[in-house]
Amino acid sequence: MTEAHKYGASALALFVVLSASAASAQGLVGGDSVAADRNEQLIEDIEDDAERELDRFGNENRPQGFTGSAALRAIGSSGNTDSVDVGIGTDLNYVWGQNGIELQLNYAYGEDDGKKTEESLFYGLEYTRDFTPTVFGFGKVQGSVDAFSDFQTDTFASFGVGYRVYNDQTKQWSLQAGPGYRFAELEDITRADISEGAFGVSSDYAHKLSETVFLTNDTDVIWSESDTALYNDLALSVAVSKSLALRTSVLTEYHSEVAKGTKNTDNTFGVSLVYSFN
Repeated sequence: MTEAHKYGASALALFVVLSASAASAQGLVGGDSVAADRNEQLIEDIEDDAERELDRFGNENRPQGFTGSAALRAIGSSGNTDSVDVGIGTDLNYVWGQNGIELQLNYAYGEDDGKKTEESLFYGLEYTRDFTPTVFGFGKVQGSVDAFSDFQTDTFASFGVGYRVYNDQTKQWSLQAGPGYRFAELEDITRADISEGAFGVSSDYAHKLSETVFLTNDTDVIWSESDTALYNDLALSVAVSKSLALRTSVLTEYHSEVAKGTKNTDNTFGVSLVYSFN
């Protein structure tokens, strides 16, 4: 679950944020810096679009047809340390009548002195159908592929019913739950892979704190006999213009049962620009 539908997007684009830690000359007195130039542009965009209108939250308020947005962040350094960190996130939606399909992807890659330090993909594909303004049904496939987790792959397919607790101009909160089936491949070859029935609960919360600031928190909890998994995406988005937002986030993955010497929780911190069209 991502921020795309919270900004009323209607097409897809990418923005890249690049920086180099070795650029020490930027700190010289009297010298212009890349950071200063970018801050200037951001301030101009904020001033130009201070009076913009924001779209409403909520499934039943989503526009018909295709909407979507994407974010890309990239940081590279060279010199004493050569490193690369890349993150890509997309949220694509298609709505027709009371039906809707949403595809979410989040990919992260990191490398330090030629050695890979991170590579993960989180994904979700969901179909929803509105029964009333507050009740809807869903079918969903979600999962992850993580080269540095005890769970190398983890997939959960489910169906069930959802309920919109809040859906107004300032906040949106939806809950959904249902049974499903889970299968996962573990890094530890001494432990059996997971293939069993499971039950999932999801929460999707968004709050408009001001005309330009949004707080979102999306949570998925999956119970099965072998393990309980939790995925949480907490983010603060600041609108820079009508179609551009700065998003800071913490993506948390938790497993109750992991191999000895492996931590239960992994956190991914991100700062990205999200661009969308109206």
